[in-house]
Amino acid sequence: MNVLLYPTYFPSISHYVAMVKSDSITFETEDNFQKQTNRNRTYIYSPNGIQLLNIPIKHSKEKHQKTKDVQLETSFDWQKQHFKSLEAAYRTSPFFEFFEDELTPIFTKKHTFLMDLNFETMEVVSKCLRLSLNFKKTVEYFHEVPEYSDFRFLANGKKDGSNFDKYTQVFDDKHGFITNLSILDLLFNEGRYALDYLKNQTI
Repeated sequence: MNVLLYPTYFPSISHYVAMVKSDSITFETEDNFQKQTNRNRTYIYSPNGIQLLNIPIKHSKEKHQKTKDVQLETSFDWQKQHFKSLEAAYRTSPFFEFFEDELTPIFTKKHTFLMDLNFETMEVVSKCLRLSLNFKKTVEYFHEVPEYSDFRFLANGKKDGSNFDKYTQVFDDKHGFITNLSILDLLFNEGRYALDYLKNQTI
């Protein structure tokens, strides 16, 4: 299938299932930014349960701003906060230290645009998964896209009801299994087995 997706921040497992199952991947880059979506947020499993990691953005005076034009807010060090949260959540997971050196540069490099950051997170994670990430980008926005399997809705967590097979999570003895978190949750817990897990899921 030919999938159409939004590039999001450390995408959800459902995003990666769609990508792994696809014959070709196209990312929507001509959309208007929407607040409270995974374009600038992701969910991890912290000692207290689900935790939201939100990227602050500079707000535009324009009513409609394209996502590709959205700039990151740099007045406080959200990257340091996010990495500390990941450490608290996953330092004791089987594969955090294995992938730490690959991921750390994302939290030290200064990006200007949200979309550039999102693409970098996907490229680094795909490398960790040993997943070949070949994709195209849209050149114009269309609401109806009959030539694609349209998974753009996955960027809106409220519309993504995906439910996947259980795997061991760091704090599942406290809060049980939590499905469809950031791909980082799967990567840190399953490591080299993560890609096989994705291949065995349905969306």
